[in-house]
Amino acid sequence: MIVWLNGAFGAGKTTAAQELLDLLPGSTLFDPELVGHGLKEMLPAKRLDDVDDLQDLSSWRRLVVDAAAALLTEVPGPLITPMTLLRQEYRDEIFGGLAARRIPVRHVLLHAEETILRDRIALREEREEREDRGTRERQEEGAEREDREDREGTAVNGAVVASGPVAPVAPDGPSGSSGRSGSSGREGSSAFGPPGAGSGAVADPGSGTGRAAAARTRTWSLAHLAPYREALAWLRTDAHVIDTSAIGPRQTAERIAEAVRNGSGACDIVQTPEPTAETLAAGVLLFDEEDRVLLVDPTYKPGWEFPGGVVEPGEPPARAGVREVTEELGILLPTMPRLLVLDWEAPVPPGFGGLRLLFDGGRLPDEQIRDLQLPGSELRAWRFVTEEEAESMLPPVRWNRLRWALRARAQNRTLNLEAGVPVG
Repeated sequence: MIVWLNGAFGAGKTTAAQELLDLLPGSTLFDPELVGHGLKEMLPAKRLDDVDDLQDLSSWRRLVVDAAAALLTEVPGPLITPMTLLRQEYRDEIFGGLAARRIPVRHVLLHAEETILRDRIALREEREEREDRGTRERQEEGAEREDREDREGTAVNGAVVASGPVAPVAPDGPSGSSGRSGSSGREGSSAFGPPGAGSGAVADPGSGTGRAAAARTRTWSLAHLAPYREALAWLRTDAHVIDTSAIGPRQTAERIAEAVRNGSGACDIVQTPEPTAETLAAGVLLFDEEDRVLLVDPTYKPGWEFPGGVVEPGEPPARAGVREVTEELGILLPTMPRLLVLDWEAPVPPGFGGLRLLFDGGRLPDEQIRDLQLPGSELRAWRFVTEEEAESMLPPVRWNRLRWALRARAQNRTLNLEAGVPVG
């Protein structure tokens, strides 16, 4: 099991996670931020410059799932995961990937009012500045002490030299370094969020780097308050909400533990095992009276999709499409749908590709549209859209497939595609 602690910066995720380790037997802290740190070390700077947030990297989202699954082979769990996750499509991809590995997720939102969040962010900056000042003062005191020791050692060596040569006292530190190189002695951190944070850099104690880092963190945290406000609508629906405005880390952790024991925040997501070979999938295009096409929003993967799914072994593809429409929408099509497009999808690791079929399910009358039913564990929404609207909602491969299917429907023909290109 994974207990995913979501919330804005300043909501108390990290401190509550530490307290929660004492309350949930067998629990282990799993910080996806470390995955981000690793990617910052490995990916070329040019690729990192292409994204505003490491969560935008598909490799980060996939590695979070893989790392969690791997950790659960080493520890009993649950994994406590304090991580802000504000984009619903990223939630779908990560939680859906975990569901595919049969790893249940408890989604808990730690919420505090914005005025309180702003106060906590400011206090955090002040605390980090105090800690940085204290570090610099300790380093300066250490440097002064080493200077005194060096001077005393020089005087002693000089007295000995008068009576006979002796090897000088070796200074502290590796490779003859005196330990006063101007570095802070702190191990540099590659911050997951705040921009401008270096990877493995060491700060000069007199440079004010610590203050600059604290200011960057504050700016980054405040900038994410607006996206948090926008995400609250879906977060409140998806997660178990705990208000941390007036309680401390221990009380927060106790409420999380109680929610986990009661099954609150359980994400009921359909388990769709990842394919291990090429697959055959059948989608069905359904239209309203204005000839807009129906798209559905899955809970287990990012982006919108056509109604349909994988064809079971030994199942006729058209019947598979009809079955999926009934299971997903509660609609029983009166006749077998006509094939519009057969598209061979090339394997692109980690995907295996396969054949993708799109059928024409015809127009749905208004009363049938009113009766559409969605399985909450699989789909969260449906929408009729124009061809232009669909372009911004579908991944490029699906959009291209839809574009050709609509042309095949208009011309009353069937198109054979290979990697999205008509052949024959």
